[in-house]
Amino acid sequence: MEDSQRPGHTRSVLILYGSETGNAQEVAEELGTVTERLRFVTHVSELNQVKPETLSSYTITIFVVSTTGQGDLPANARTFWKSLLLKKLPPTYLNGVNFASFGLGDSSYPKFNWAVRKLYKRLLQLGANDIYPTGEADQQHPEGLEGTFLPWIADFRKNLLDRHPLPPGQHPIPDDEQLPPKWILQIKEEATSVPVSQLPPTDQTAQIDEYPGLTNLDHDIRPLPDTLTATLDGNRRVTPQSHWQDVRRISLTVPEFVSYAPGDMIAITPKTSPTDVQNLLDITGWNDVADRPIALVPTQSTPSPSPIPGLDSYPNLTLRTLLTDYLDLKAIPRRSFFSTIAHYTNDEMQKERLLEFTNPEYLDELWDYTSRPRRSILEVLHEFDTVKIPWQHVVSVLPVMRARQFSIASGGARKRTADGKTQFELLIAIVKYQTVIKRIREGVCTRYLSTLRPGSTLKIQLQPGGLKSSIQQLTGSTILIGPGTGIAPLRSMLWEKAALVQAYREQNPGVEPPIGPTVLLYGGRNRNSDFFFSEEWDQLSQLIPLQVLTAFSRDQQQKIYVQDTIHQNFALFFRLLHELQGSVYICGSSGRMPQAVREALIEAFQNGGAPVLGRPYTRSQAEEYLISMEKSGRYKQETW
Repeated sequence: MEDSQRPGHTRSVLILYGSETGNAQEVAEELGTVTERLRFVTHVSELNQVKPETLSSYTITIFVVSTTGQGDLPANARTFWKSLLLKKLPPTYLNGVNFASFGLGDSSYPKFNWAVRKLYKRLLQLGANDIYPTGEADQQHPEGLEGTFLPWIADFRKNLLDRHPLPPGQHPIPDDEQLPPKWILQIKEEATSVPVSQLPPTDQTAQIDEYPGLTNLDHDIRPLPDTLTATLDGNRRVTPQSHWQDVRRISLTVPEFVSYAPGDMIAITPKTSPTDVQNLLDITGWNDVADRPIALVPTQSTPSPSPIPGLDSYPNLTLRTLLTDYLDLKAIPRRSFFSTIAHYTNDEMQKERLLEFTNPEYLDELWDYTSRPRRSILEVLHEFDTVKIPWQHVVSVLPVMRARQFSIASGGARKRTADGKTQFELLIAIVKYQTVIKRIREGVCTRYLSTLRPGSTLKIQLQPGGLKSSIQQLTGSTILIGPGTGIAPLRSMLWEKAALVQAYREQNPGVEPPIGPTVLLYGGRNRNSDFFFSEEWDQLSQLIPLQVLTAFSRDQQQKIYVQDTIHQNFALFFRLLHELQGSVYICGSSGRMPQAVREALIEAFQNGGAPVLGRPYTRSQAEEYLISMEKSGRYKQETW
């Protein structure tokens, strides 16, 4: 560590994030901007890139951590977390480390913000000193994550200045003064424009329309870290054309053997559509440099980590390919985006309006302008047409494209193809809807996938999920609750159960396998439109003891949801979850459904039977039983 980073020499801050979908990273980067303006030497990094013993070299360490799965830390924080759990560590291990922490969670999950709470507790056990109360953001907050983050960061900034005042005569860098970018783009001097034939193939419409509506044959050449190259084998719509929602059954294969378990996920990094890229080039006036080879270079002698890992090995990088393959023009802008682009306009009215969106007092206006109508960065740049971003700064202004996660729907025999390849099946709802401002909105990743033809190649990441079923749970009594595309990981589990039963029978001929009953509770709108994988349930019930219950909300005058079906079957749910000590898995939308199911299960424990004859559970005893299931890993939720 350089002397300039040691306490007593220069005020320094290390900001570490554990991020699954990018939110925690964005919060960490915004915190980094705040500490830079307070003239701290600032480093921002993912947790796994740092060793705990180096933390005391910084004046302050700030942890920003999302909670995933069943109260877990994200994948890019788990190596760091494991290093803190070593039993040999003394209680003085982190003496001298001053820290603050901020968590991102979703209160529809039982283990709300557990990751940051676990981390906080362990840091204290090892002797670290907390300097400020932990903040906890909630995805369900009416104003989103900002609703908690903004008040927390405002008070934290004041606390930092009080604890570590600037020398006499020195002041914080004002918000209206632009911080220099850490990385900029440069034209490669020896090169000329890249011929179109060398550009990566995008939106190449095949001549024969073998796959109606699938217009894009794409081969992903991005050197994305930790990815597999998968071939798209199937991309079939499984809802009728007349149905309101386009849901796809997508199948991907890789030639190598890859092991995965029920609940694991595939992460796909999409691309921006060429139309949207051209739209941005037209708005910004970057057409002249769009197809010239460029490089991303650091502006400091000690560079911070590259904002786009692996970009230096991208062949023939141009501004157009950078915008297509790496930057997200359709993201909903964060508050920091408005702060940044305000530096690039000389129009006082537009600048004043942009800065209003950065003022915590106008948080409701920011929400109404961005999140409520799902307004994109591209639209904002259309409306604030006096903003002129230098193309060299684009990586500091536009967010990096994040991978989107999808639960794997295949398991057991469905994990391999006949020719020995590893297969991943996905069930994906194509996101397309109209907003309050009458604009059509499409999900960036599902739009990208919706037009891909079989034969296309994608870069995918295999990621562990939060369901983590033991063999004992898979063979024991199980209740699976999955409305809509929430059925995907549960189907994986059912095929895995069938494989276990088949393997047992082969090894023990004539002996009935010791497997508990399974209830699948499926919810949808219409039996004829969105009863996904319905043709498989009879087949699976021949292999395992499976009972399928359904709740189709629109097939009768009175709406019926999955929680209503639980109400109709209290005794069954009590028997499987209480008497047989079974497990329950809940997958699907993170809105009201998980809480409604939880409430219905508590009522099932009250009304479906009695632990002692004639003495059913009281309400508080039923709640305690459900909490005990959570603690022992028998109640698991994976919602999105």
